[in-house]
Amino acid sequence: MQETKDNFKMIATTQFGLEEVLASELRTLGAQEVQLSTRAVEFRGDKQLLYKANIWCRTAIRVLVPFADFYARDEEEMYRQVSRISWQQYLTNNQTFAINAVVSNSTFQHSLFLAQLTKDAIVDQFRRKTGNRPSIDVARPDIRLNLHMFENKVTLALDASGDSLHRRGYRLQTNVAPLNEVLAAGIIALTGWDKKSPFIDPMCGSGTLLIEAALLAYNIAPGLYRQQGYGFMSWSDFDQQLYDEVLAEAQAQRITEAEIDIIGSDIDPEYITAARNNITAAQLEDEIRVRVRDIKEATGTGEPGIVVLNPPYGERLGTDDLNQLYKTIGDTLKSNFSGYDAYVFTGNQEASKNIGLRTSRRIPLYNGPIECRLLKYELYRGSKKQ
Repeated sequence: MQETKDNFKMIATTQFGLEEVLASELRTLGAQEVQLSTRAVEFRGDKQLLYKANIWCRTAIRVLVPFADFYARDEEEMYRQVSRISWQQYLTNNQTFAINAVVSNSTFQHSLFLAQLTKDAIVDQFRRKTGNRPSIDVARPDIRLNLHMFENKVTLALDASGDSLHRRGYRLQTNVAPLNEVLAAGIIALTGWDKKSPFIDPMCGSGTLLIEAALLAYNIAPGLYRQQGYGFMSWSDFDQQLYDEVLAEAQAQRITEAEIDIIGSDIDPEYITAARNNITAAQLEDEIRVRVRDIKEATGTGEPGIVVLNPPYGERLGTDDLNQLYKTIGDTLKSNFSGYDAYVFTGNQEASKNIGLRTSRRIPLYNGPIECRLLKYELYRGSKKQ
C-alpha cells in the first residue's frame, strides 16, 4: 500500500509474550494490516491513530514511525546511506536529538558504535548544508531516533513516544522489585478478566496490578496521567488541535459509575502505604481498597472472580522460607478462593512446585531479564467446603 499522510507504517514495541495482547489493543483503536513479530507489532494508520496508540495502548513500550530501510555491509556504506537521507525533514539545527541503536546477527558488533557513526553522518550533513549542527541530548532530546540492524539490514525510525510508555506517571513509590506497568497490564489481559467480577491481589506490593486493573475496568487511558508529553510533539507536523481532540475524547470515555471489587492486601505496612500513595496519585481511592493483611488471611468476596499474585522469586529469601511461602499461597488459594481462577506470576519455577495445585495454563513471559511463567489454577467450588 502507498505511504500517504493518511496511511503510514508504524511499529509498536512490547515485552515478549504480550504481542497478541498489543495487536488486539491496536485493532480496537482502528489499526490496519496488523502483523506480529517478536516483541513488536507492525500496523498502519493515520496521525490520529498515532496519537491514540500512545495515549491508549496499555502494553506498548514505544510507538515508532519507520522512514528509511537499507543494507550496510561496512562503515563506509553505513555512513553513505545515512548521508543520503534528507535530515532537515526530521530535525532542525536548534533541536537536540539522540539515537537508540539495537544490533543483532550483523557484521557490526556494537550498537553504540553504530549510533555514533549515524550521528556523525547526520551532523556532517547539517554542517555542509547550513554551517551549523544540532546537538546531542541523551537524557531529554527533542527528537529520538531508533536504529534497528538485523543481518545488516537497517531500519531507521522516529520515536513517537519519547519516554517509555510504561512510565505512566501515577507511580510515586515502588517496593523493592516492582512489576512494570506494561507487564502488569499484559498479565491482566492474559487472565481474560471480564472487568466486572472481583479482582484480588493478596500480595499487592505498591499496587501496580490493582491500578492497572482499575484503569482497564473503568476504561481510563493510561496516557491521561502522563506529565512529560510525547516525542511526536517536537515533530514539524505535530497537530496540536488533533492531539487535544484525541485527549478530550479519551477523558470523556472514562466509566464513572460501576460497582467492581478491586481489592489488595500485603503483610508489609510500608508497601500498603506506598500502594495508597500511588492509588491516590492515580485518583482511584474510590475504586480500589487496600489493607495490611497476611496472605493466610486473604479471602474471596463470596462471588467468583480472579486472584492474581506476583510473589517474591527468591532473590532476598532463603530457599526454605521461599518454599514455605509458595506452599502457604497454595493452601490459601485452595481454602479461601473456591470458585476463583488464580494466576501466579513467578520467576522461580522450582519454588512454584510447592503451590501444590495443578496448573491449567503456563504462559511464558519475562520480568526484565528473568524468565517467568504466568501459572493459572482453576479453583473449583466444592474442592473444599467454603
